[in-house]
Order: sequence, then structure tokens, then C-alpha cells
Amino acid sequence: MSETSTIETSSSHPSGSSARAKSSFERDVLKLVSGTTFAQVLLIIAAPILTRLYTPEAFGVLTIFTSITTILGVMACFRYELAITLPETDEEAANVLGASLVFAMLMSLLAFFIIQWNHELIINLLRAPLLAPWLWLVPPATFLAGVFLGFNYWTTRTRHFGRLSVSRILQSVSTATSQITLGVVGFAPGGALIISSIGGQALAVVSLGVQIFRDDTETFRRSIRLHKIFAAAKRYRKFPLYDTWSALLNSVSWQLPSFLLSMFFSSAVVGYYALGFRILQLPMSLIGSAIAQVFYPQAAEAYIQGNLSILVEKTFHRLVLVGLFPMLTLALVGSDLYIFFFGTEWKEAGVYTQILSIWAFVWFISSPLSTLFSVLEKQEHMLRWNIANFLTRFLSLWIGGVIQEPRVSIFLFAATGVLVYGYINYSILSASGVPLRNVAIILIKNILIFLPAGATFVLLSTFVHMPLLTVIAVIVWGGIYVLYLVKTQSRILGRSGK
Repeated sequence: MSETSTIETSSSHPSGSSARAKSSFERDVLKLVSGTTFAQVLLIIAAPILTRLYTPEAFGVLTIFTSITTILGVMACFRYELAITLPETDEEAANVLGASLVFAMLMSLLAFFIIQWNHELIINLLRAPLLAPWLWLVPPATFLAGVFLGFNYWTTRTRHFGRLSVSRILQSVSTATSQITLGVVGFAPGGALIISSIGGQALAVVSLGVQIFRDDTETFRRSIRLHKIFAAAKRYRKFPLYDTWSALLNSVSWQLPSFLLSMFFSSAVVGYYALGFRILQLPMSLIGSAIAQVFYPQAAEAYIQGNLSILVEKTFHRLVLVGLFPMLTLALVGSDLYIFFFGTEWKEAGVYTQILSIWAFVWFISSPLSTLFSVLEKQEHMLRWNIANFLTRFLSLWIGGVIQEPRVSIFLFAATGVLVYGYINYSILSASGVPLRNVAIILIKNILIFLPAGATFVLLSTFVHMPLLTVIAVIVWGGIYVLYLVKTQSRILGRSGK
């Protein structure tokens, strides 16, 4: 019996229409997840090639640039893109899309003038001279990000999820291919990575745009008028007034390390952090998002039926099973793995991964479970958490910067992250009625299961100093653990189907 069927509706035999709706939902999710999975896996596969073509400084320049455009991109449409799926009529939705694109253009123009007037100040503040020749690309990258958001939500409204999947694949393939090609021919500054990234984004925008205008040109021609765009902007004004600031705070919080590590240290340190964070974040966010997509509707139903604690404990157990073993492995032998896969120049990135891995695990647990704040109608906790997260991250990185110790910055960042996300997990589990004793038993049991593998990794890393043997040991123990995981999951699913 599948996990998604463990929480049943009150009717034991769903109607044909509800069954079809469920089937349609599952197909839509599969389309999105498959495209995202391919795109993420491709980025991971390309990483060992790119790290041998580009220096840590080049990756650092790309990361700083991406951090700037990510923050501006979140604000580009003033969050009007979120309202595109809401109107009952396509006419109103088309004008909301129009408002989104207008604001994307205005934001990119604002970015252009800010950079024109403050170019030297920005470069000096970030202490990133290698970024200077490429800073002018921020406005077009911001515009592309905004247009993609608008097209993304219009495509979601029209339920062409396959197109979204294809656009993500095209973006990933284009970006990786051009980055590798430029590196091979010898053009390997940070600008090559930036240009390739923008090119991939542009291809995704064109991919969606061509299909949207092919299908909906008549709707846009008939519907979009300037006064209607203003009316739509007024109708959904709560999105820019309220949601923008929450999204901005969250985005700045995630991008803080790039800025502060650059300000206090160097682009190379940013590059080490970027690779270490990417290797942790890509698979964890992919798995966490997939689990959250299934968990959220189940949690809402379980809350109504009064058995939320059972679902939350079971989900927590699965998250620990999936996340703890790989994160503990990286905590022990991350630097050896990085030397083998990415080259000796990236050993420091492996050290950063070792420091960040426990934080990544605690964050991974909170990612799906934090949707419970909406189920329990306690959204105010999320705002307090976002503020605490921002402040602790800033202070951690600032303290490490003041004493000029990059590893201290990363350690404090990870330690405070464990505390903040750990408290969030504690609050969620407690509010859901999950006994903390059960939580402790699940964690201790899985740590004990890891001990034989962990002892092997420590012995090899400490006394043998051969990354190849460490990699072989990780593969062998990882394979054994996957078999255990499959068996354990089958047993859990079997119990839940009874």
C-alpha cells in the first residue's frame, strides 16, 4: 500500500470523478518532479567536470551574482505572479500576468540605474573586483527571472505542467553544456559561468513563451488593456504589500553567506561555500519538496480526523531514515569525497560540507514538517522563525568575519542553524502531539545503525589517507543501507496498510 493512501477519506470508495482528479493530480506532480529531478541530477553530474575547469574564485563570482539576482528576482513581479492562478476568468488572469511583466520591467530598470550610479560602491562593498565586468548583466537577469515567474504561473494556471518540466530540463542542459564548452576552450572566468546561467534562463523563458503565445495570443489580444492591468494590480495589492516583504526576508536570509563571506574574505571562500552548499542542498531540497507535496494534503486531512500525531511521527521517521545516514557520512569524510570527485583544490569545500552537514539534516527534517504551521493555523510562528533565522545567520557570519576565520563563520552559521531549525522541529512535533520520547528513540536507533559504517569511515580517513578507499567504503556501506532502507520502508508501509 502506498504512503499516499495511508490517510483515507470518509468514503471508502471514492467516486469516479474524485478518482480521476486524484489521478490527474498525481500525473501533474510526476511531470513536475521528473523534470526537476533530471535538472538537479544533471547539475550534480556536471559539478566534477566544472570544478576541474573553473577556479573557486570563478564559482564565487557566479555565486555572488546569483545571490544578487535571486533577491531581485523574488521582488521582480512584486509577487503578483502568485495571483495569476486565482482569478475565475482568463481575462482577469491575463491582466494579472500583464501587471507581473510590467513590474518585472520596472524592477530591471531600477536595478539598471542603481548599478549605473553605484557600480564602484557595490564592488567595493562586496570586495569582489572580479564581478565588476559582469555586474551590468544583473538588470537583464532580473528581467528574465521576473518573466519566467510570470510565464511559470500562467502555465500552471493552464495546467501544462509538462511544459514546465521541459523548460527546466532545457535550462539545466543549456547551462551545463555552455559552461563546460566555454571552460574546455579556455574561456573560464566567472563571467563564463554567469553568461551560461543567463543563457539557460533565457532559453527556459523562450521555451515557455513560444508555447504560451501560440496558444493564448487571442486571449491576450482580447483581454489585456492598460486600465485593466491597473485594476488587477489594485485588486491583488495585498501580494506586494505583504507577501513581498516576507519573501524578501527569506531570500536575503538564504543569500547572506554569499555576501558576508565575500565582504570579509574572498570570492574563493564564497566558491568553496557555494559548492559545499549545493551538494547538500540539491538532493535534500528535491526529496524534501517531494515529501512536502504529499505530506501537506495528508496532514490537513489527518488534522480534521484527529490522527495528526500518527502521520507526523511516521513522516519524521521516514525523513530520518532517508537523511541521517548520508549527512553523517558527509560529516565524517566530506573532504575525502571532495578530493576524489572535485579535485584537491576543492578540499576546503569538503571541510565546509562536513561542518554544514548536521545543519542540513535538521533543515531537511523541517522542510516538509513546517507546512504544519499552515495546517495548524499558526503562521505567526513562521514569521518569528524567519526573523530569528535572519538575525542568527547575520551575527554568526559577522562574528567569524570580524575575527577573520572562514571556518568559524561556517561553524557558527551551522550551529545557530541547528538551534533555530531544531527548535522549529521541536515546536512542530510537540504541537502535533508526537511524544518526544518516540522522537529520541527514532534518532538514537538510526545513529546506532550508522555506527559500523561510521567507524569504517573514520578509520580510513584517519589512518589510511586514501580517498579512493574511502569512496569505495562509502559505496559499499551506502548500498547496504539502501537495502536496509527498502526493507524498512516496505515494513512501515505494510503496517500502515493494515
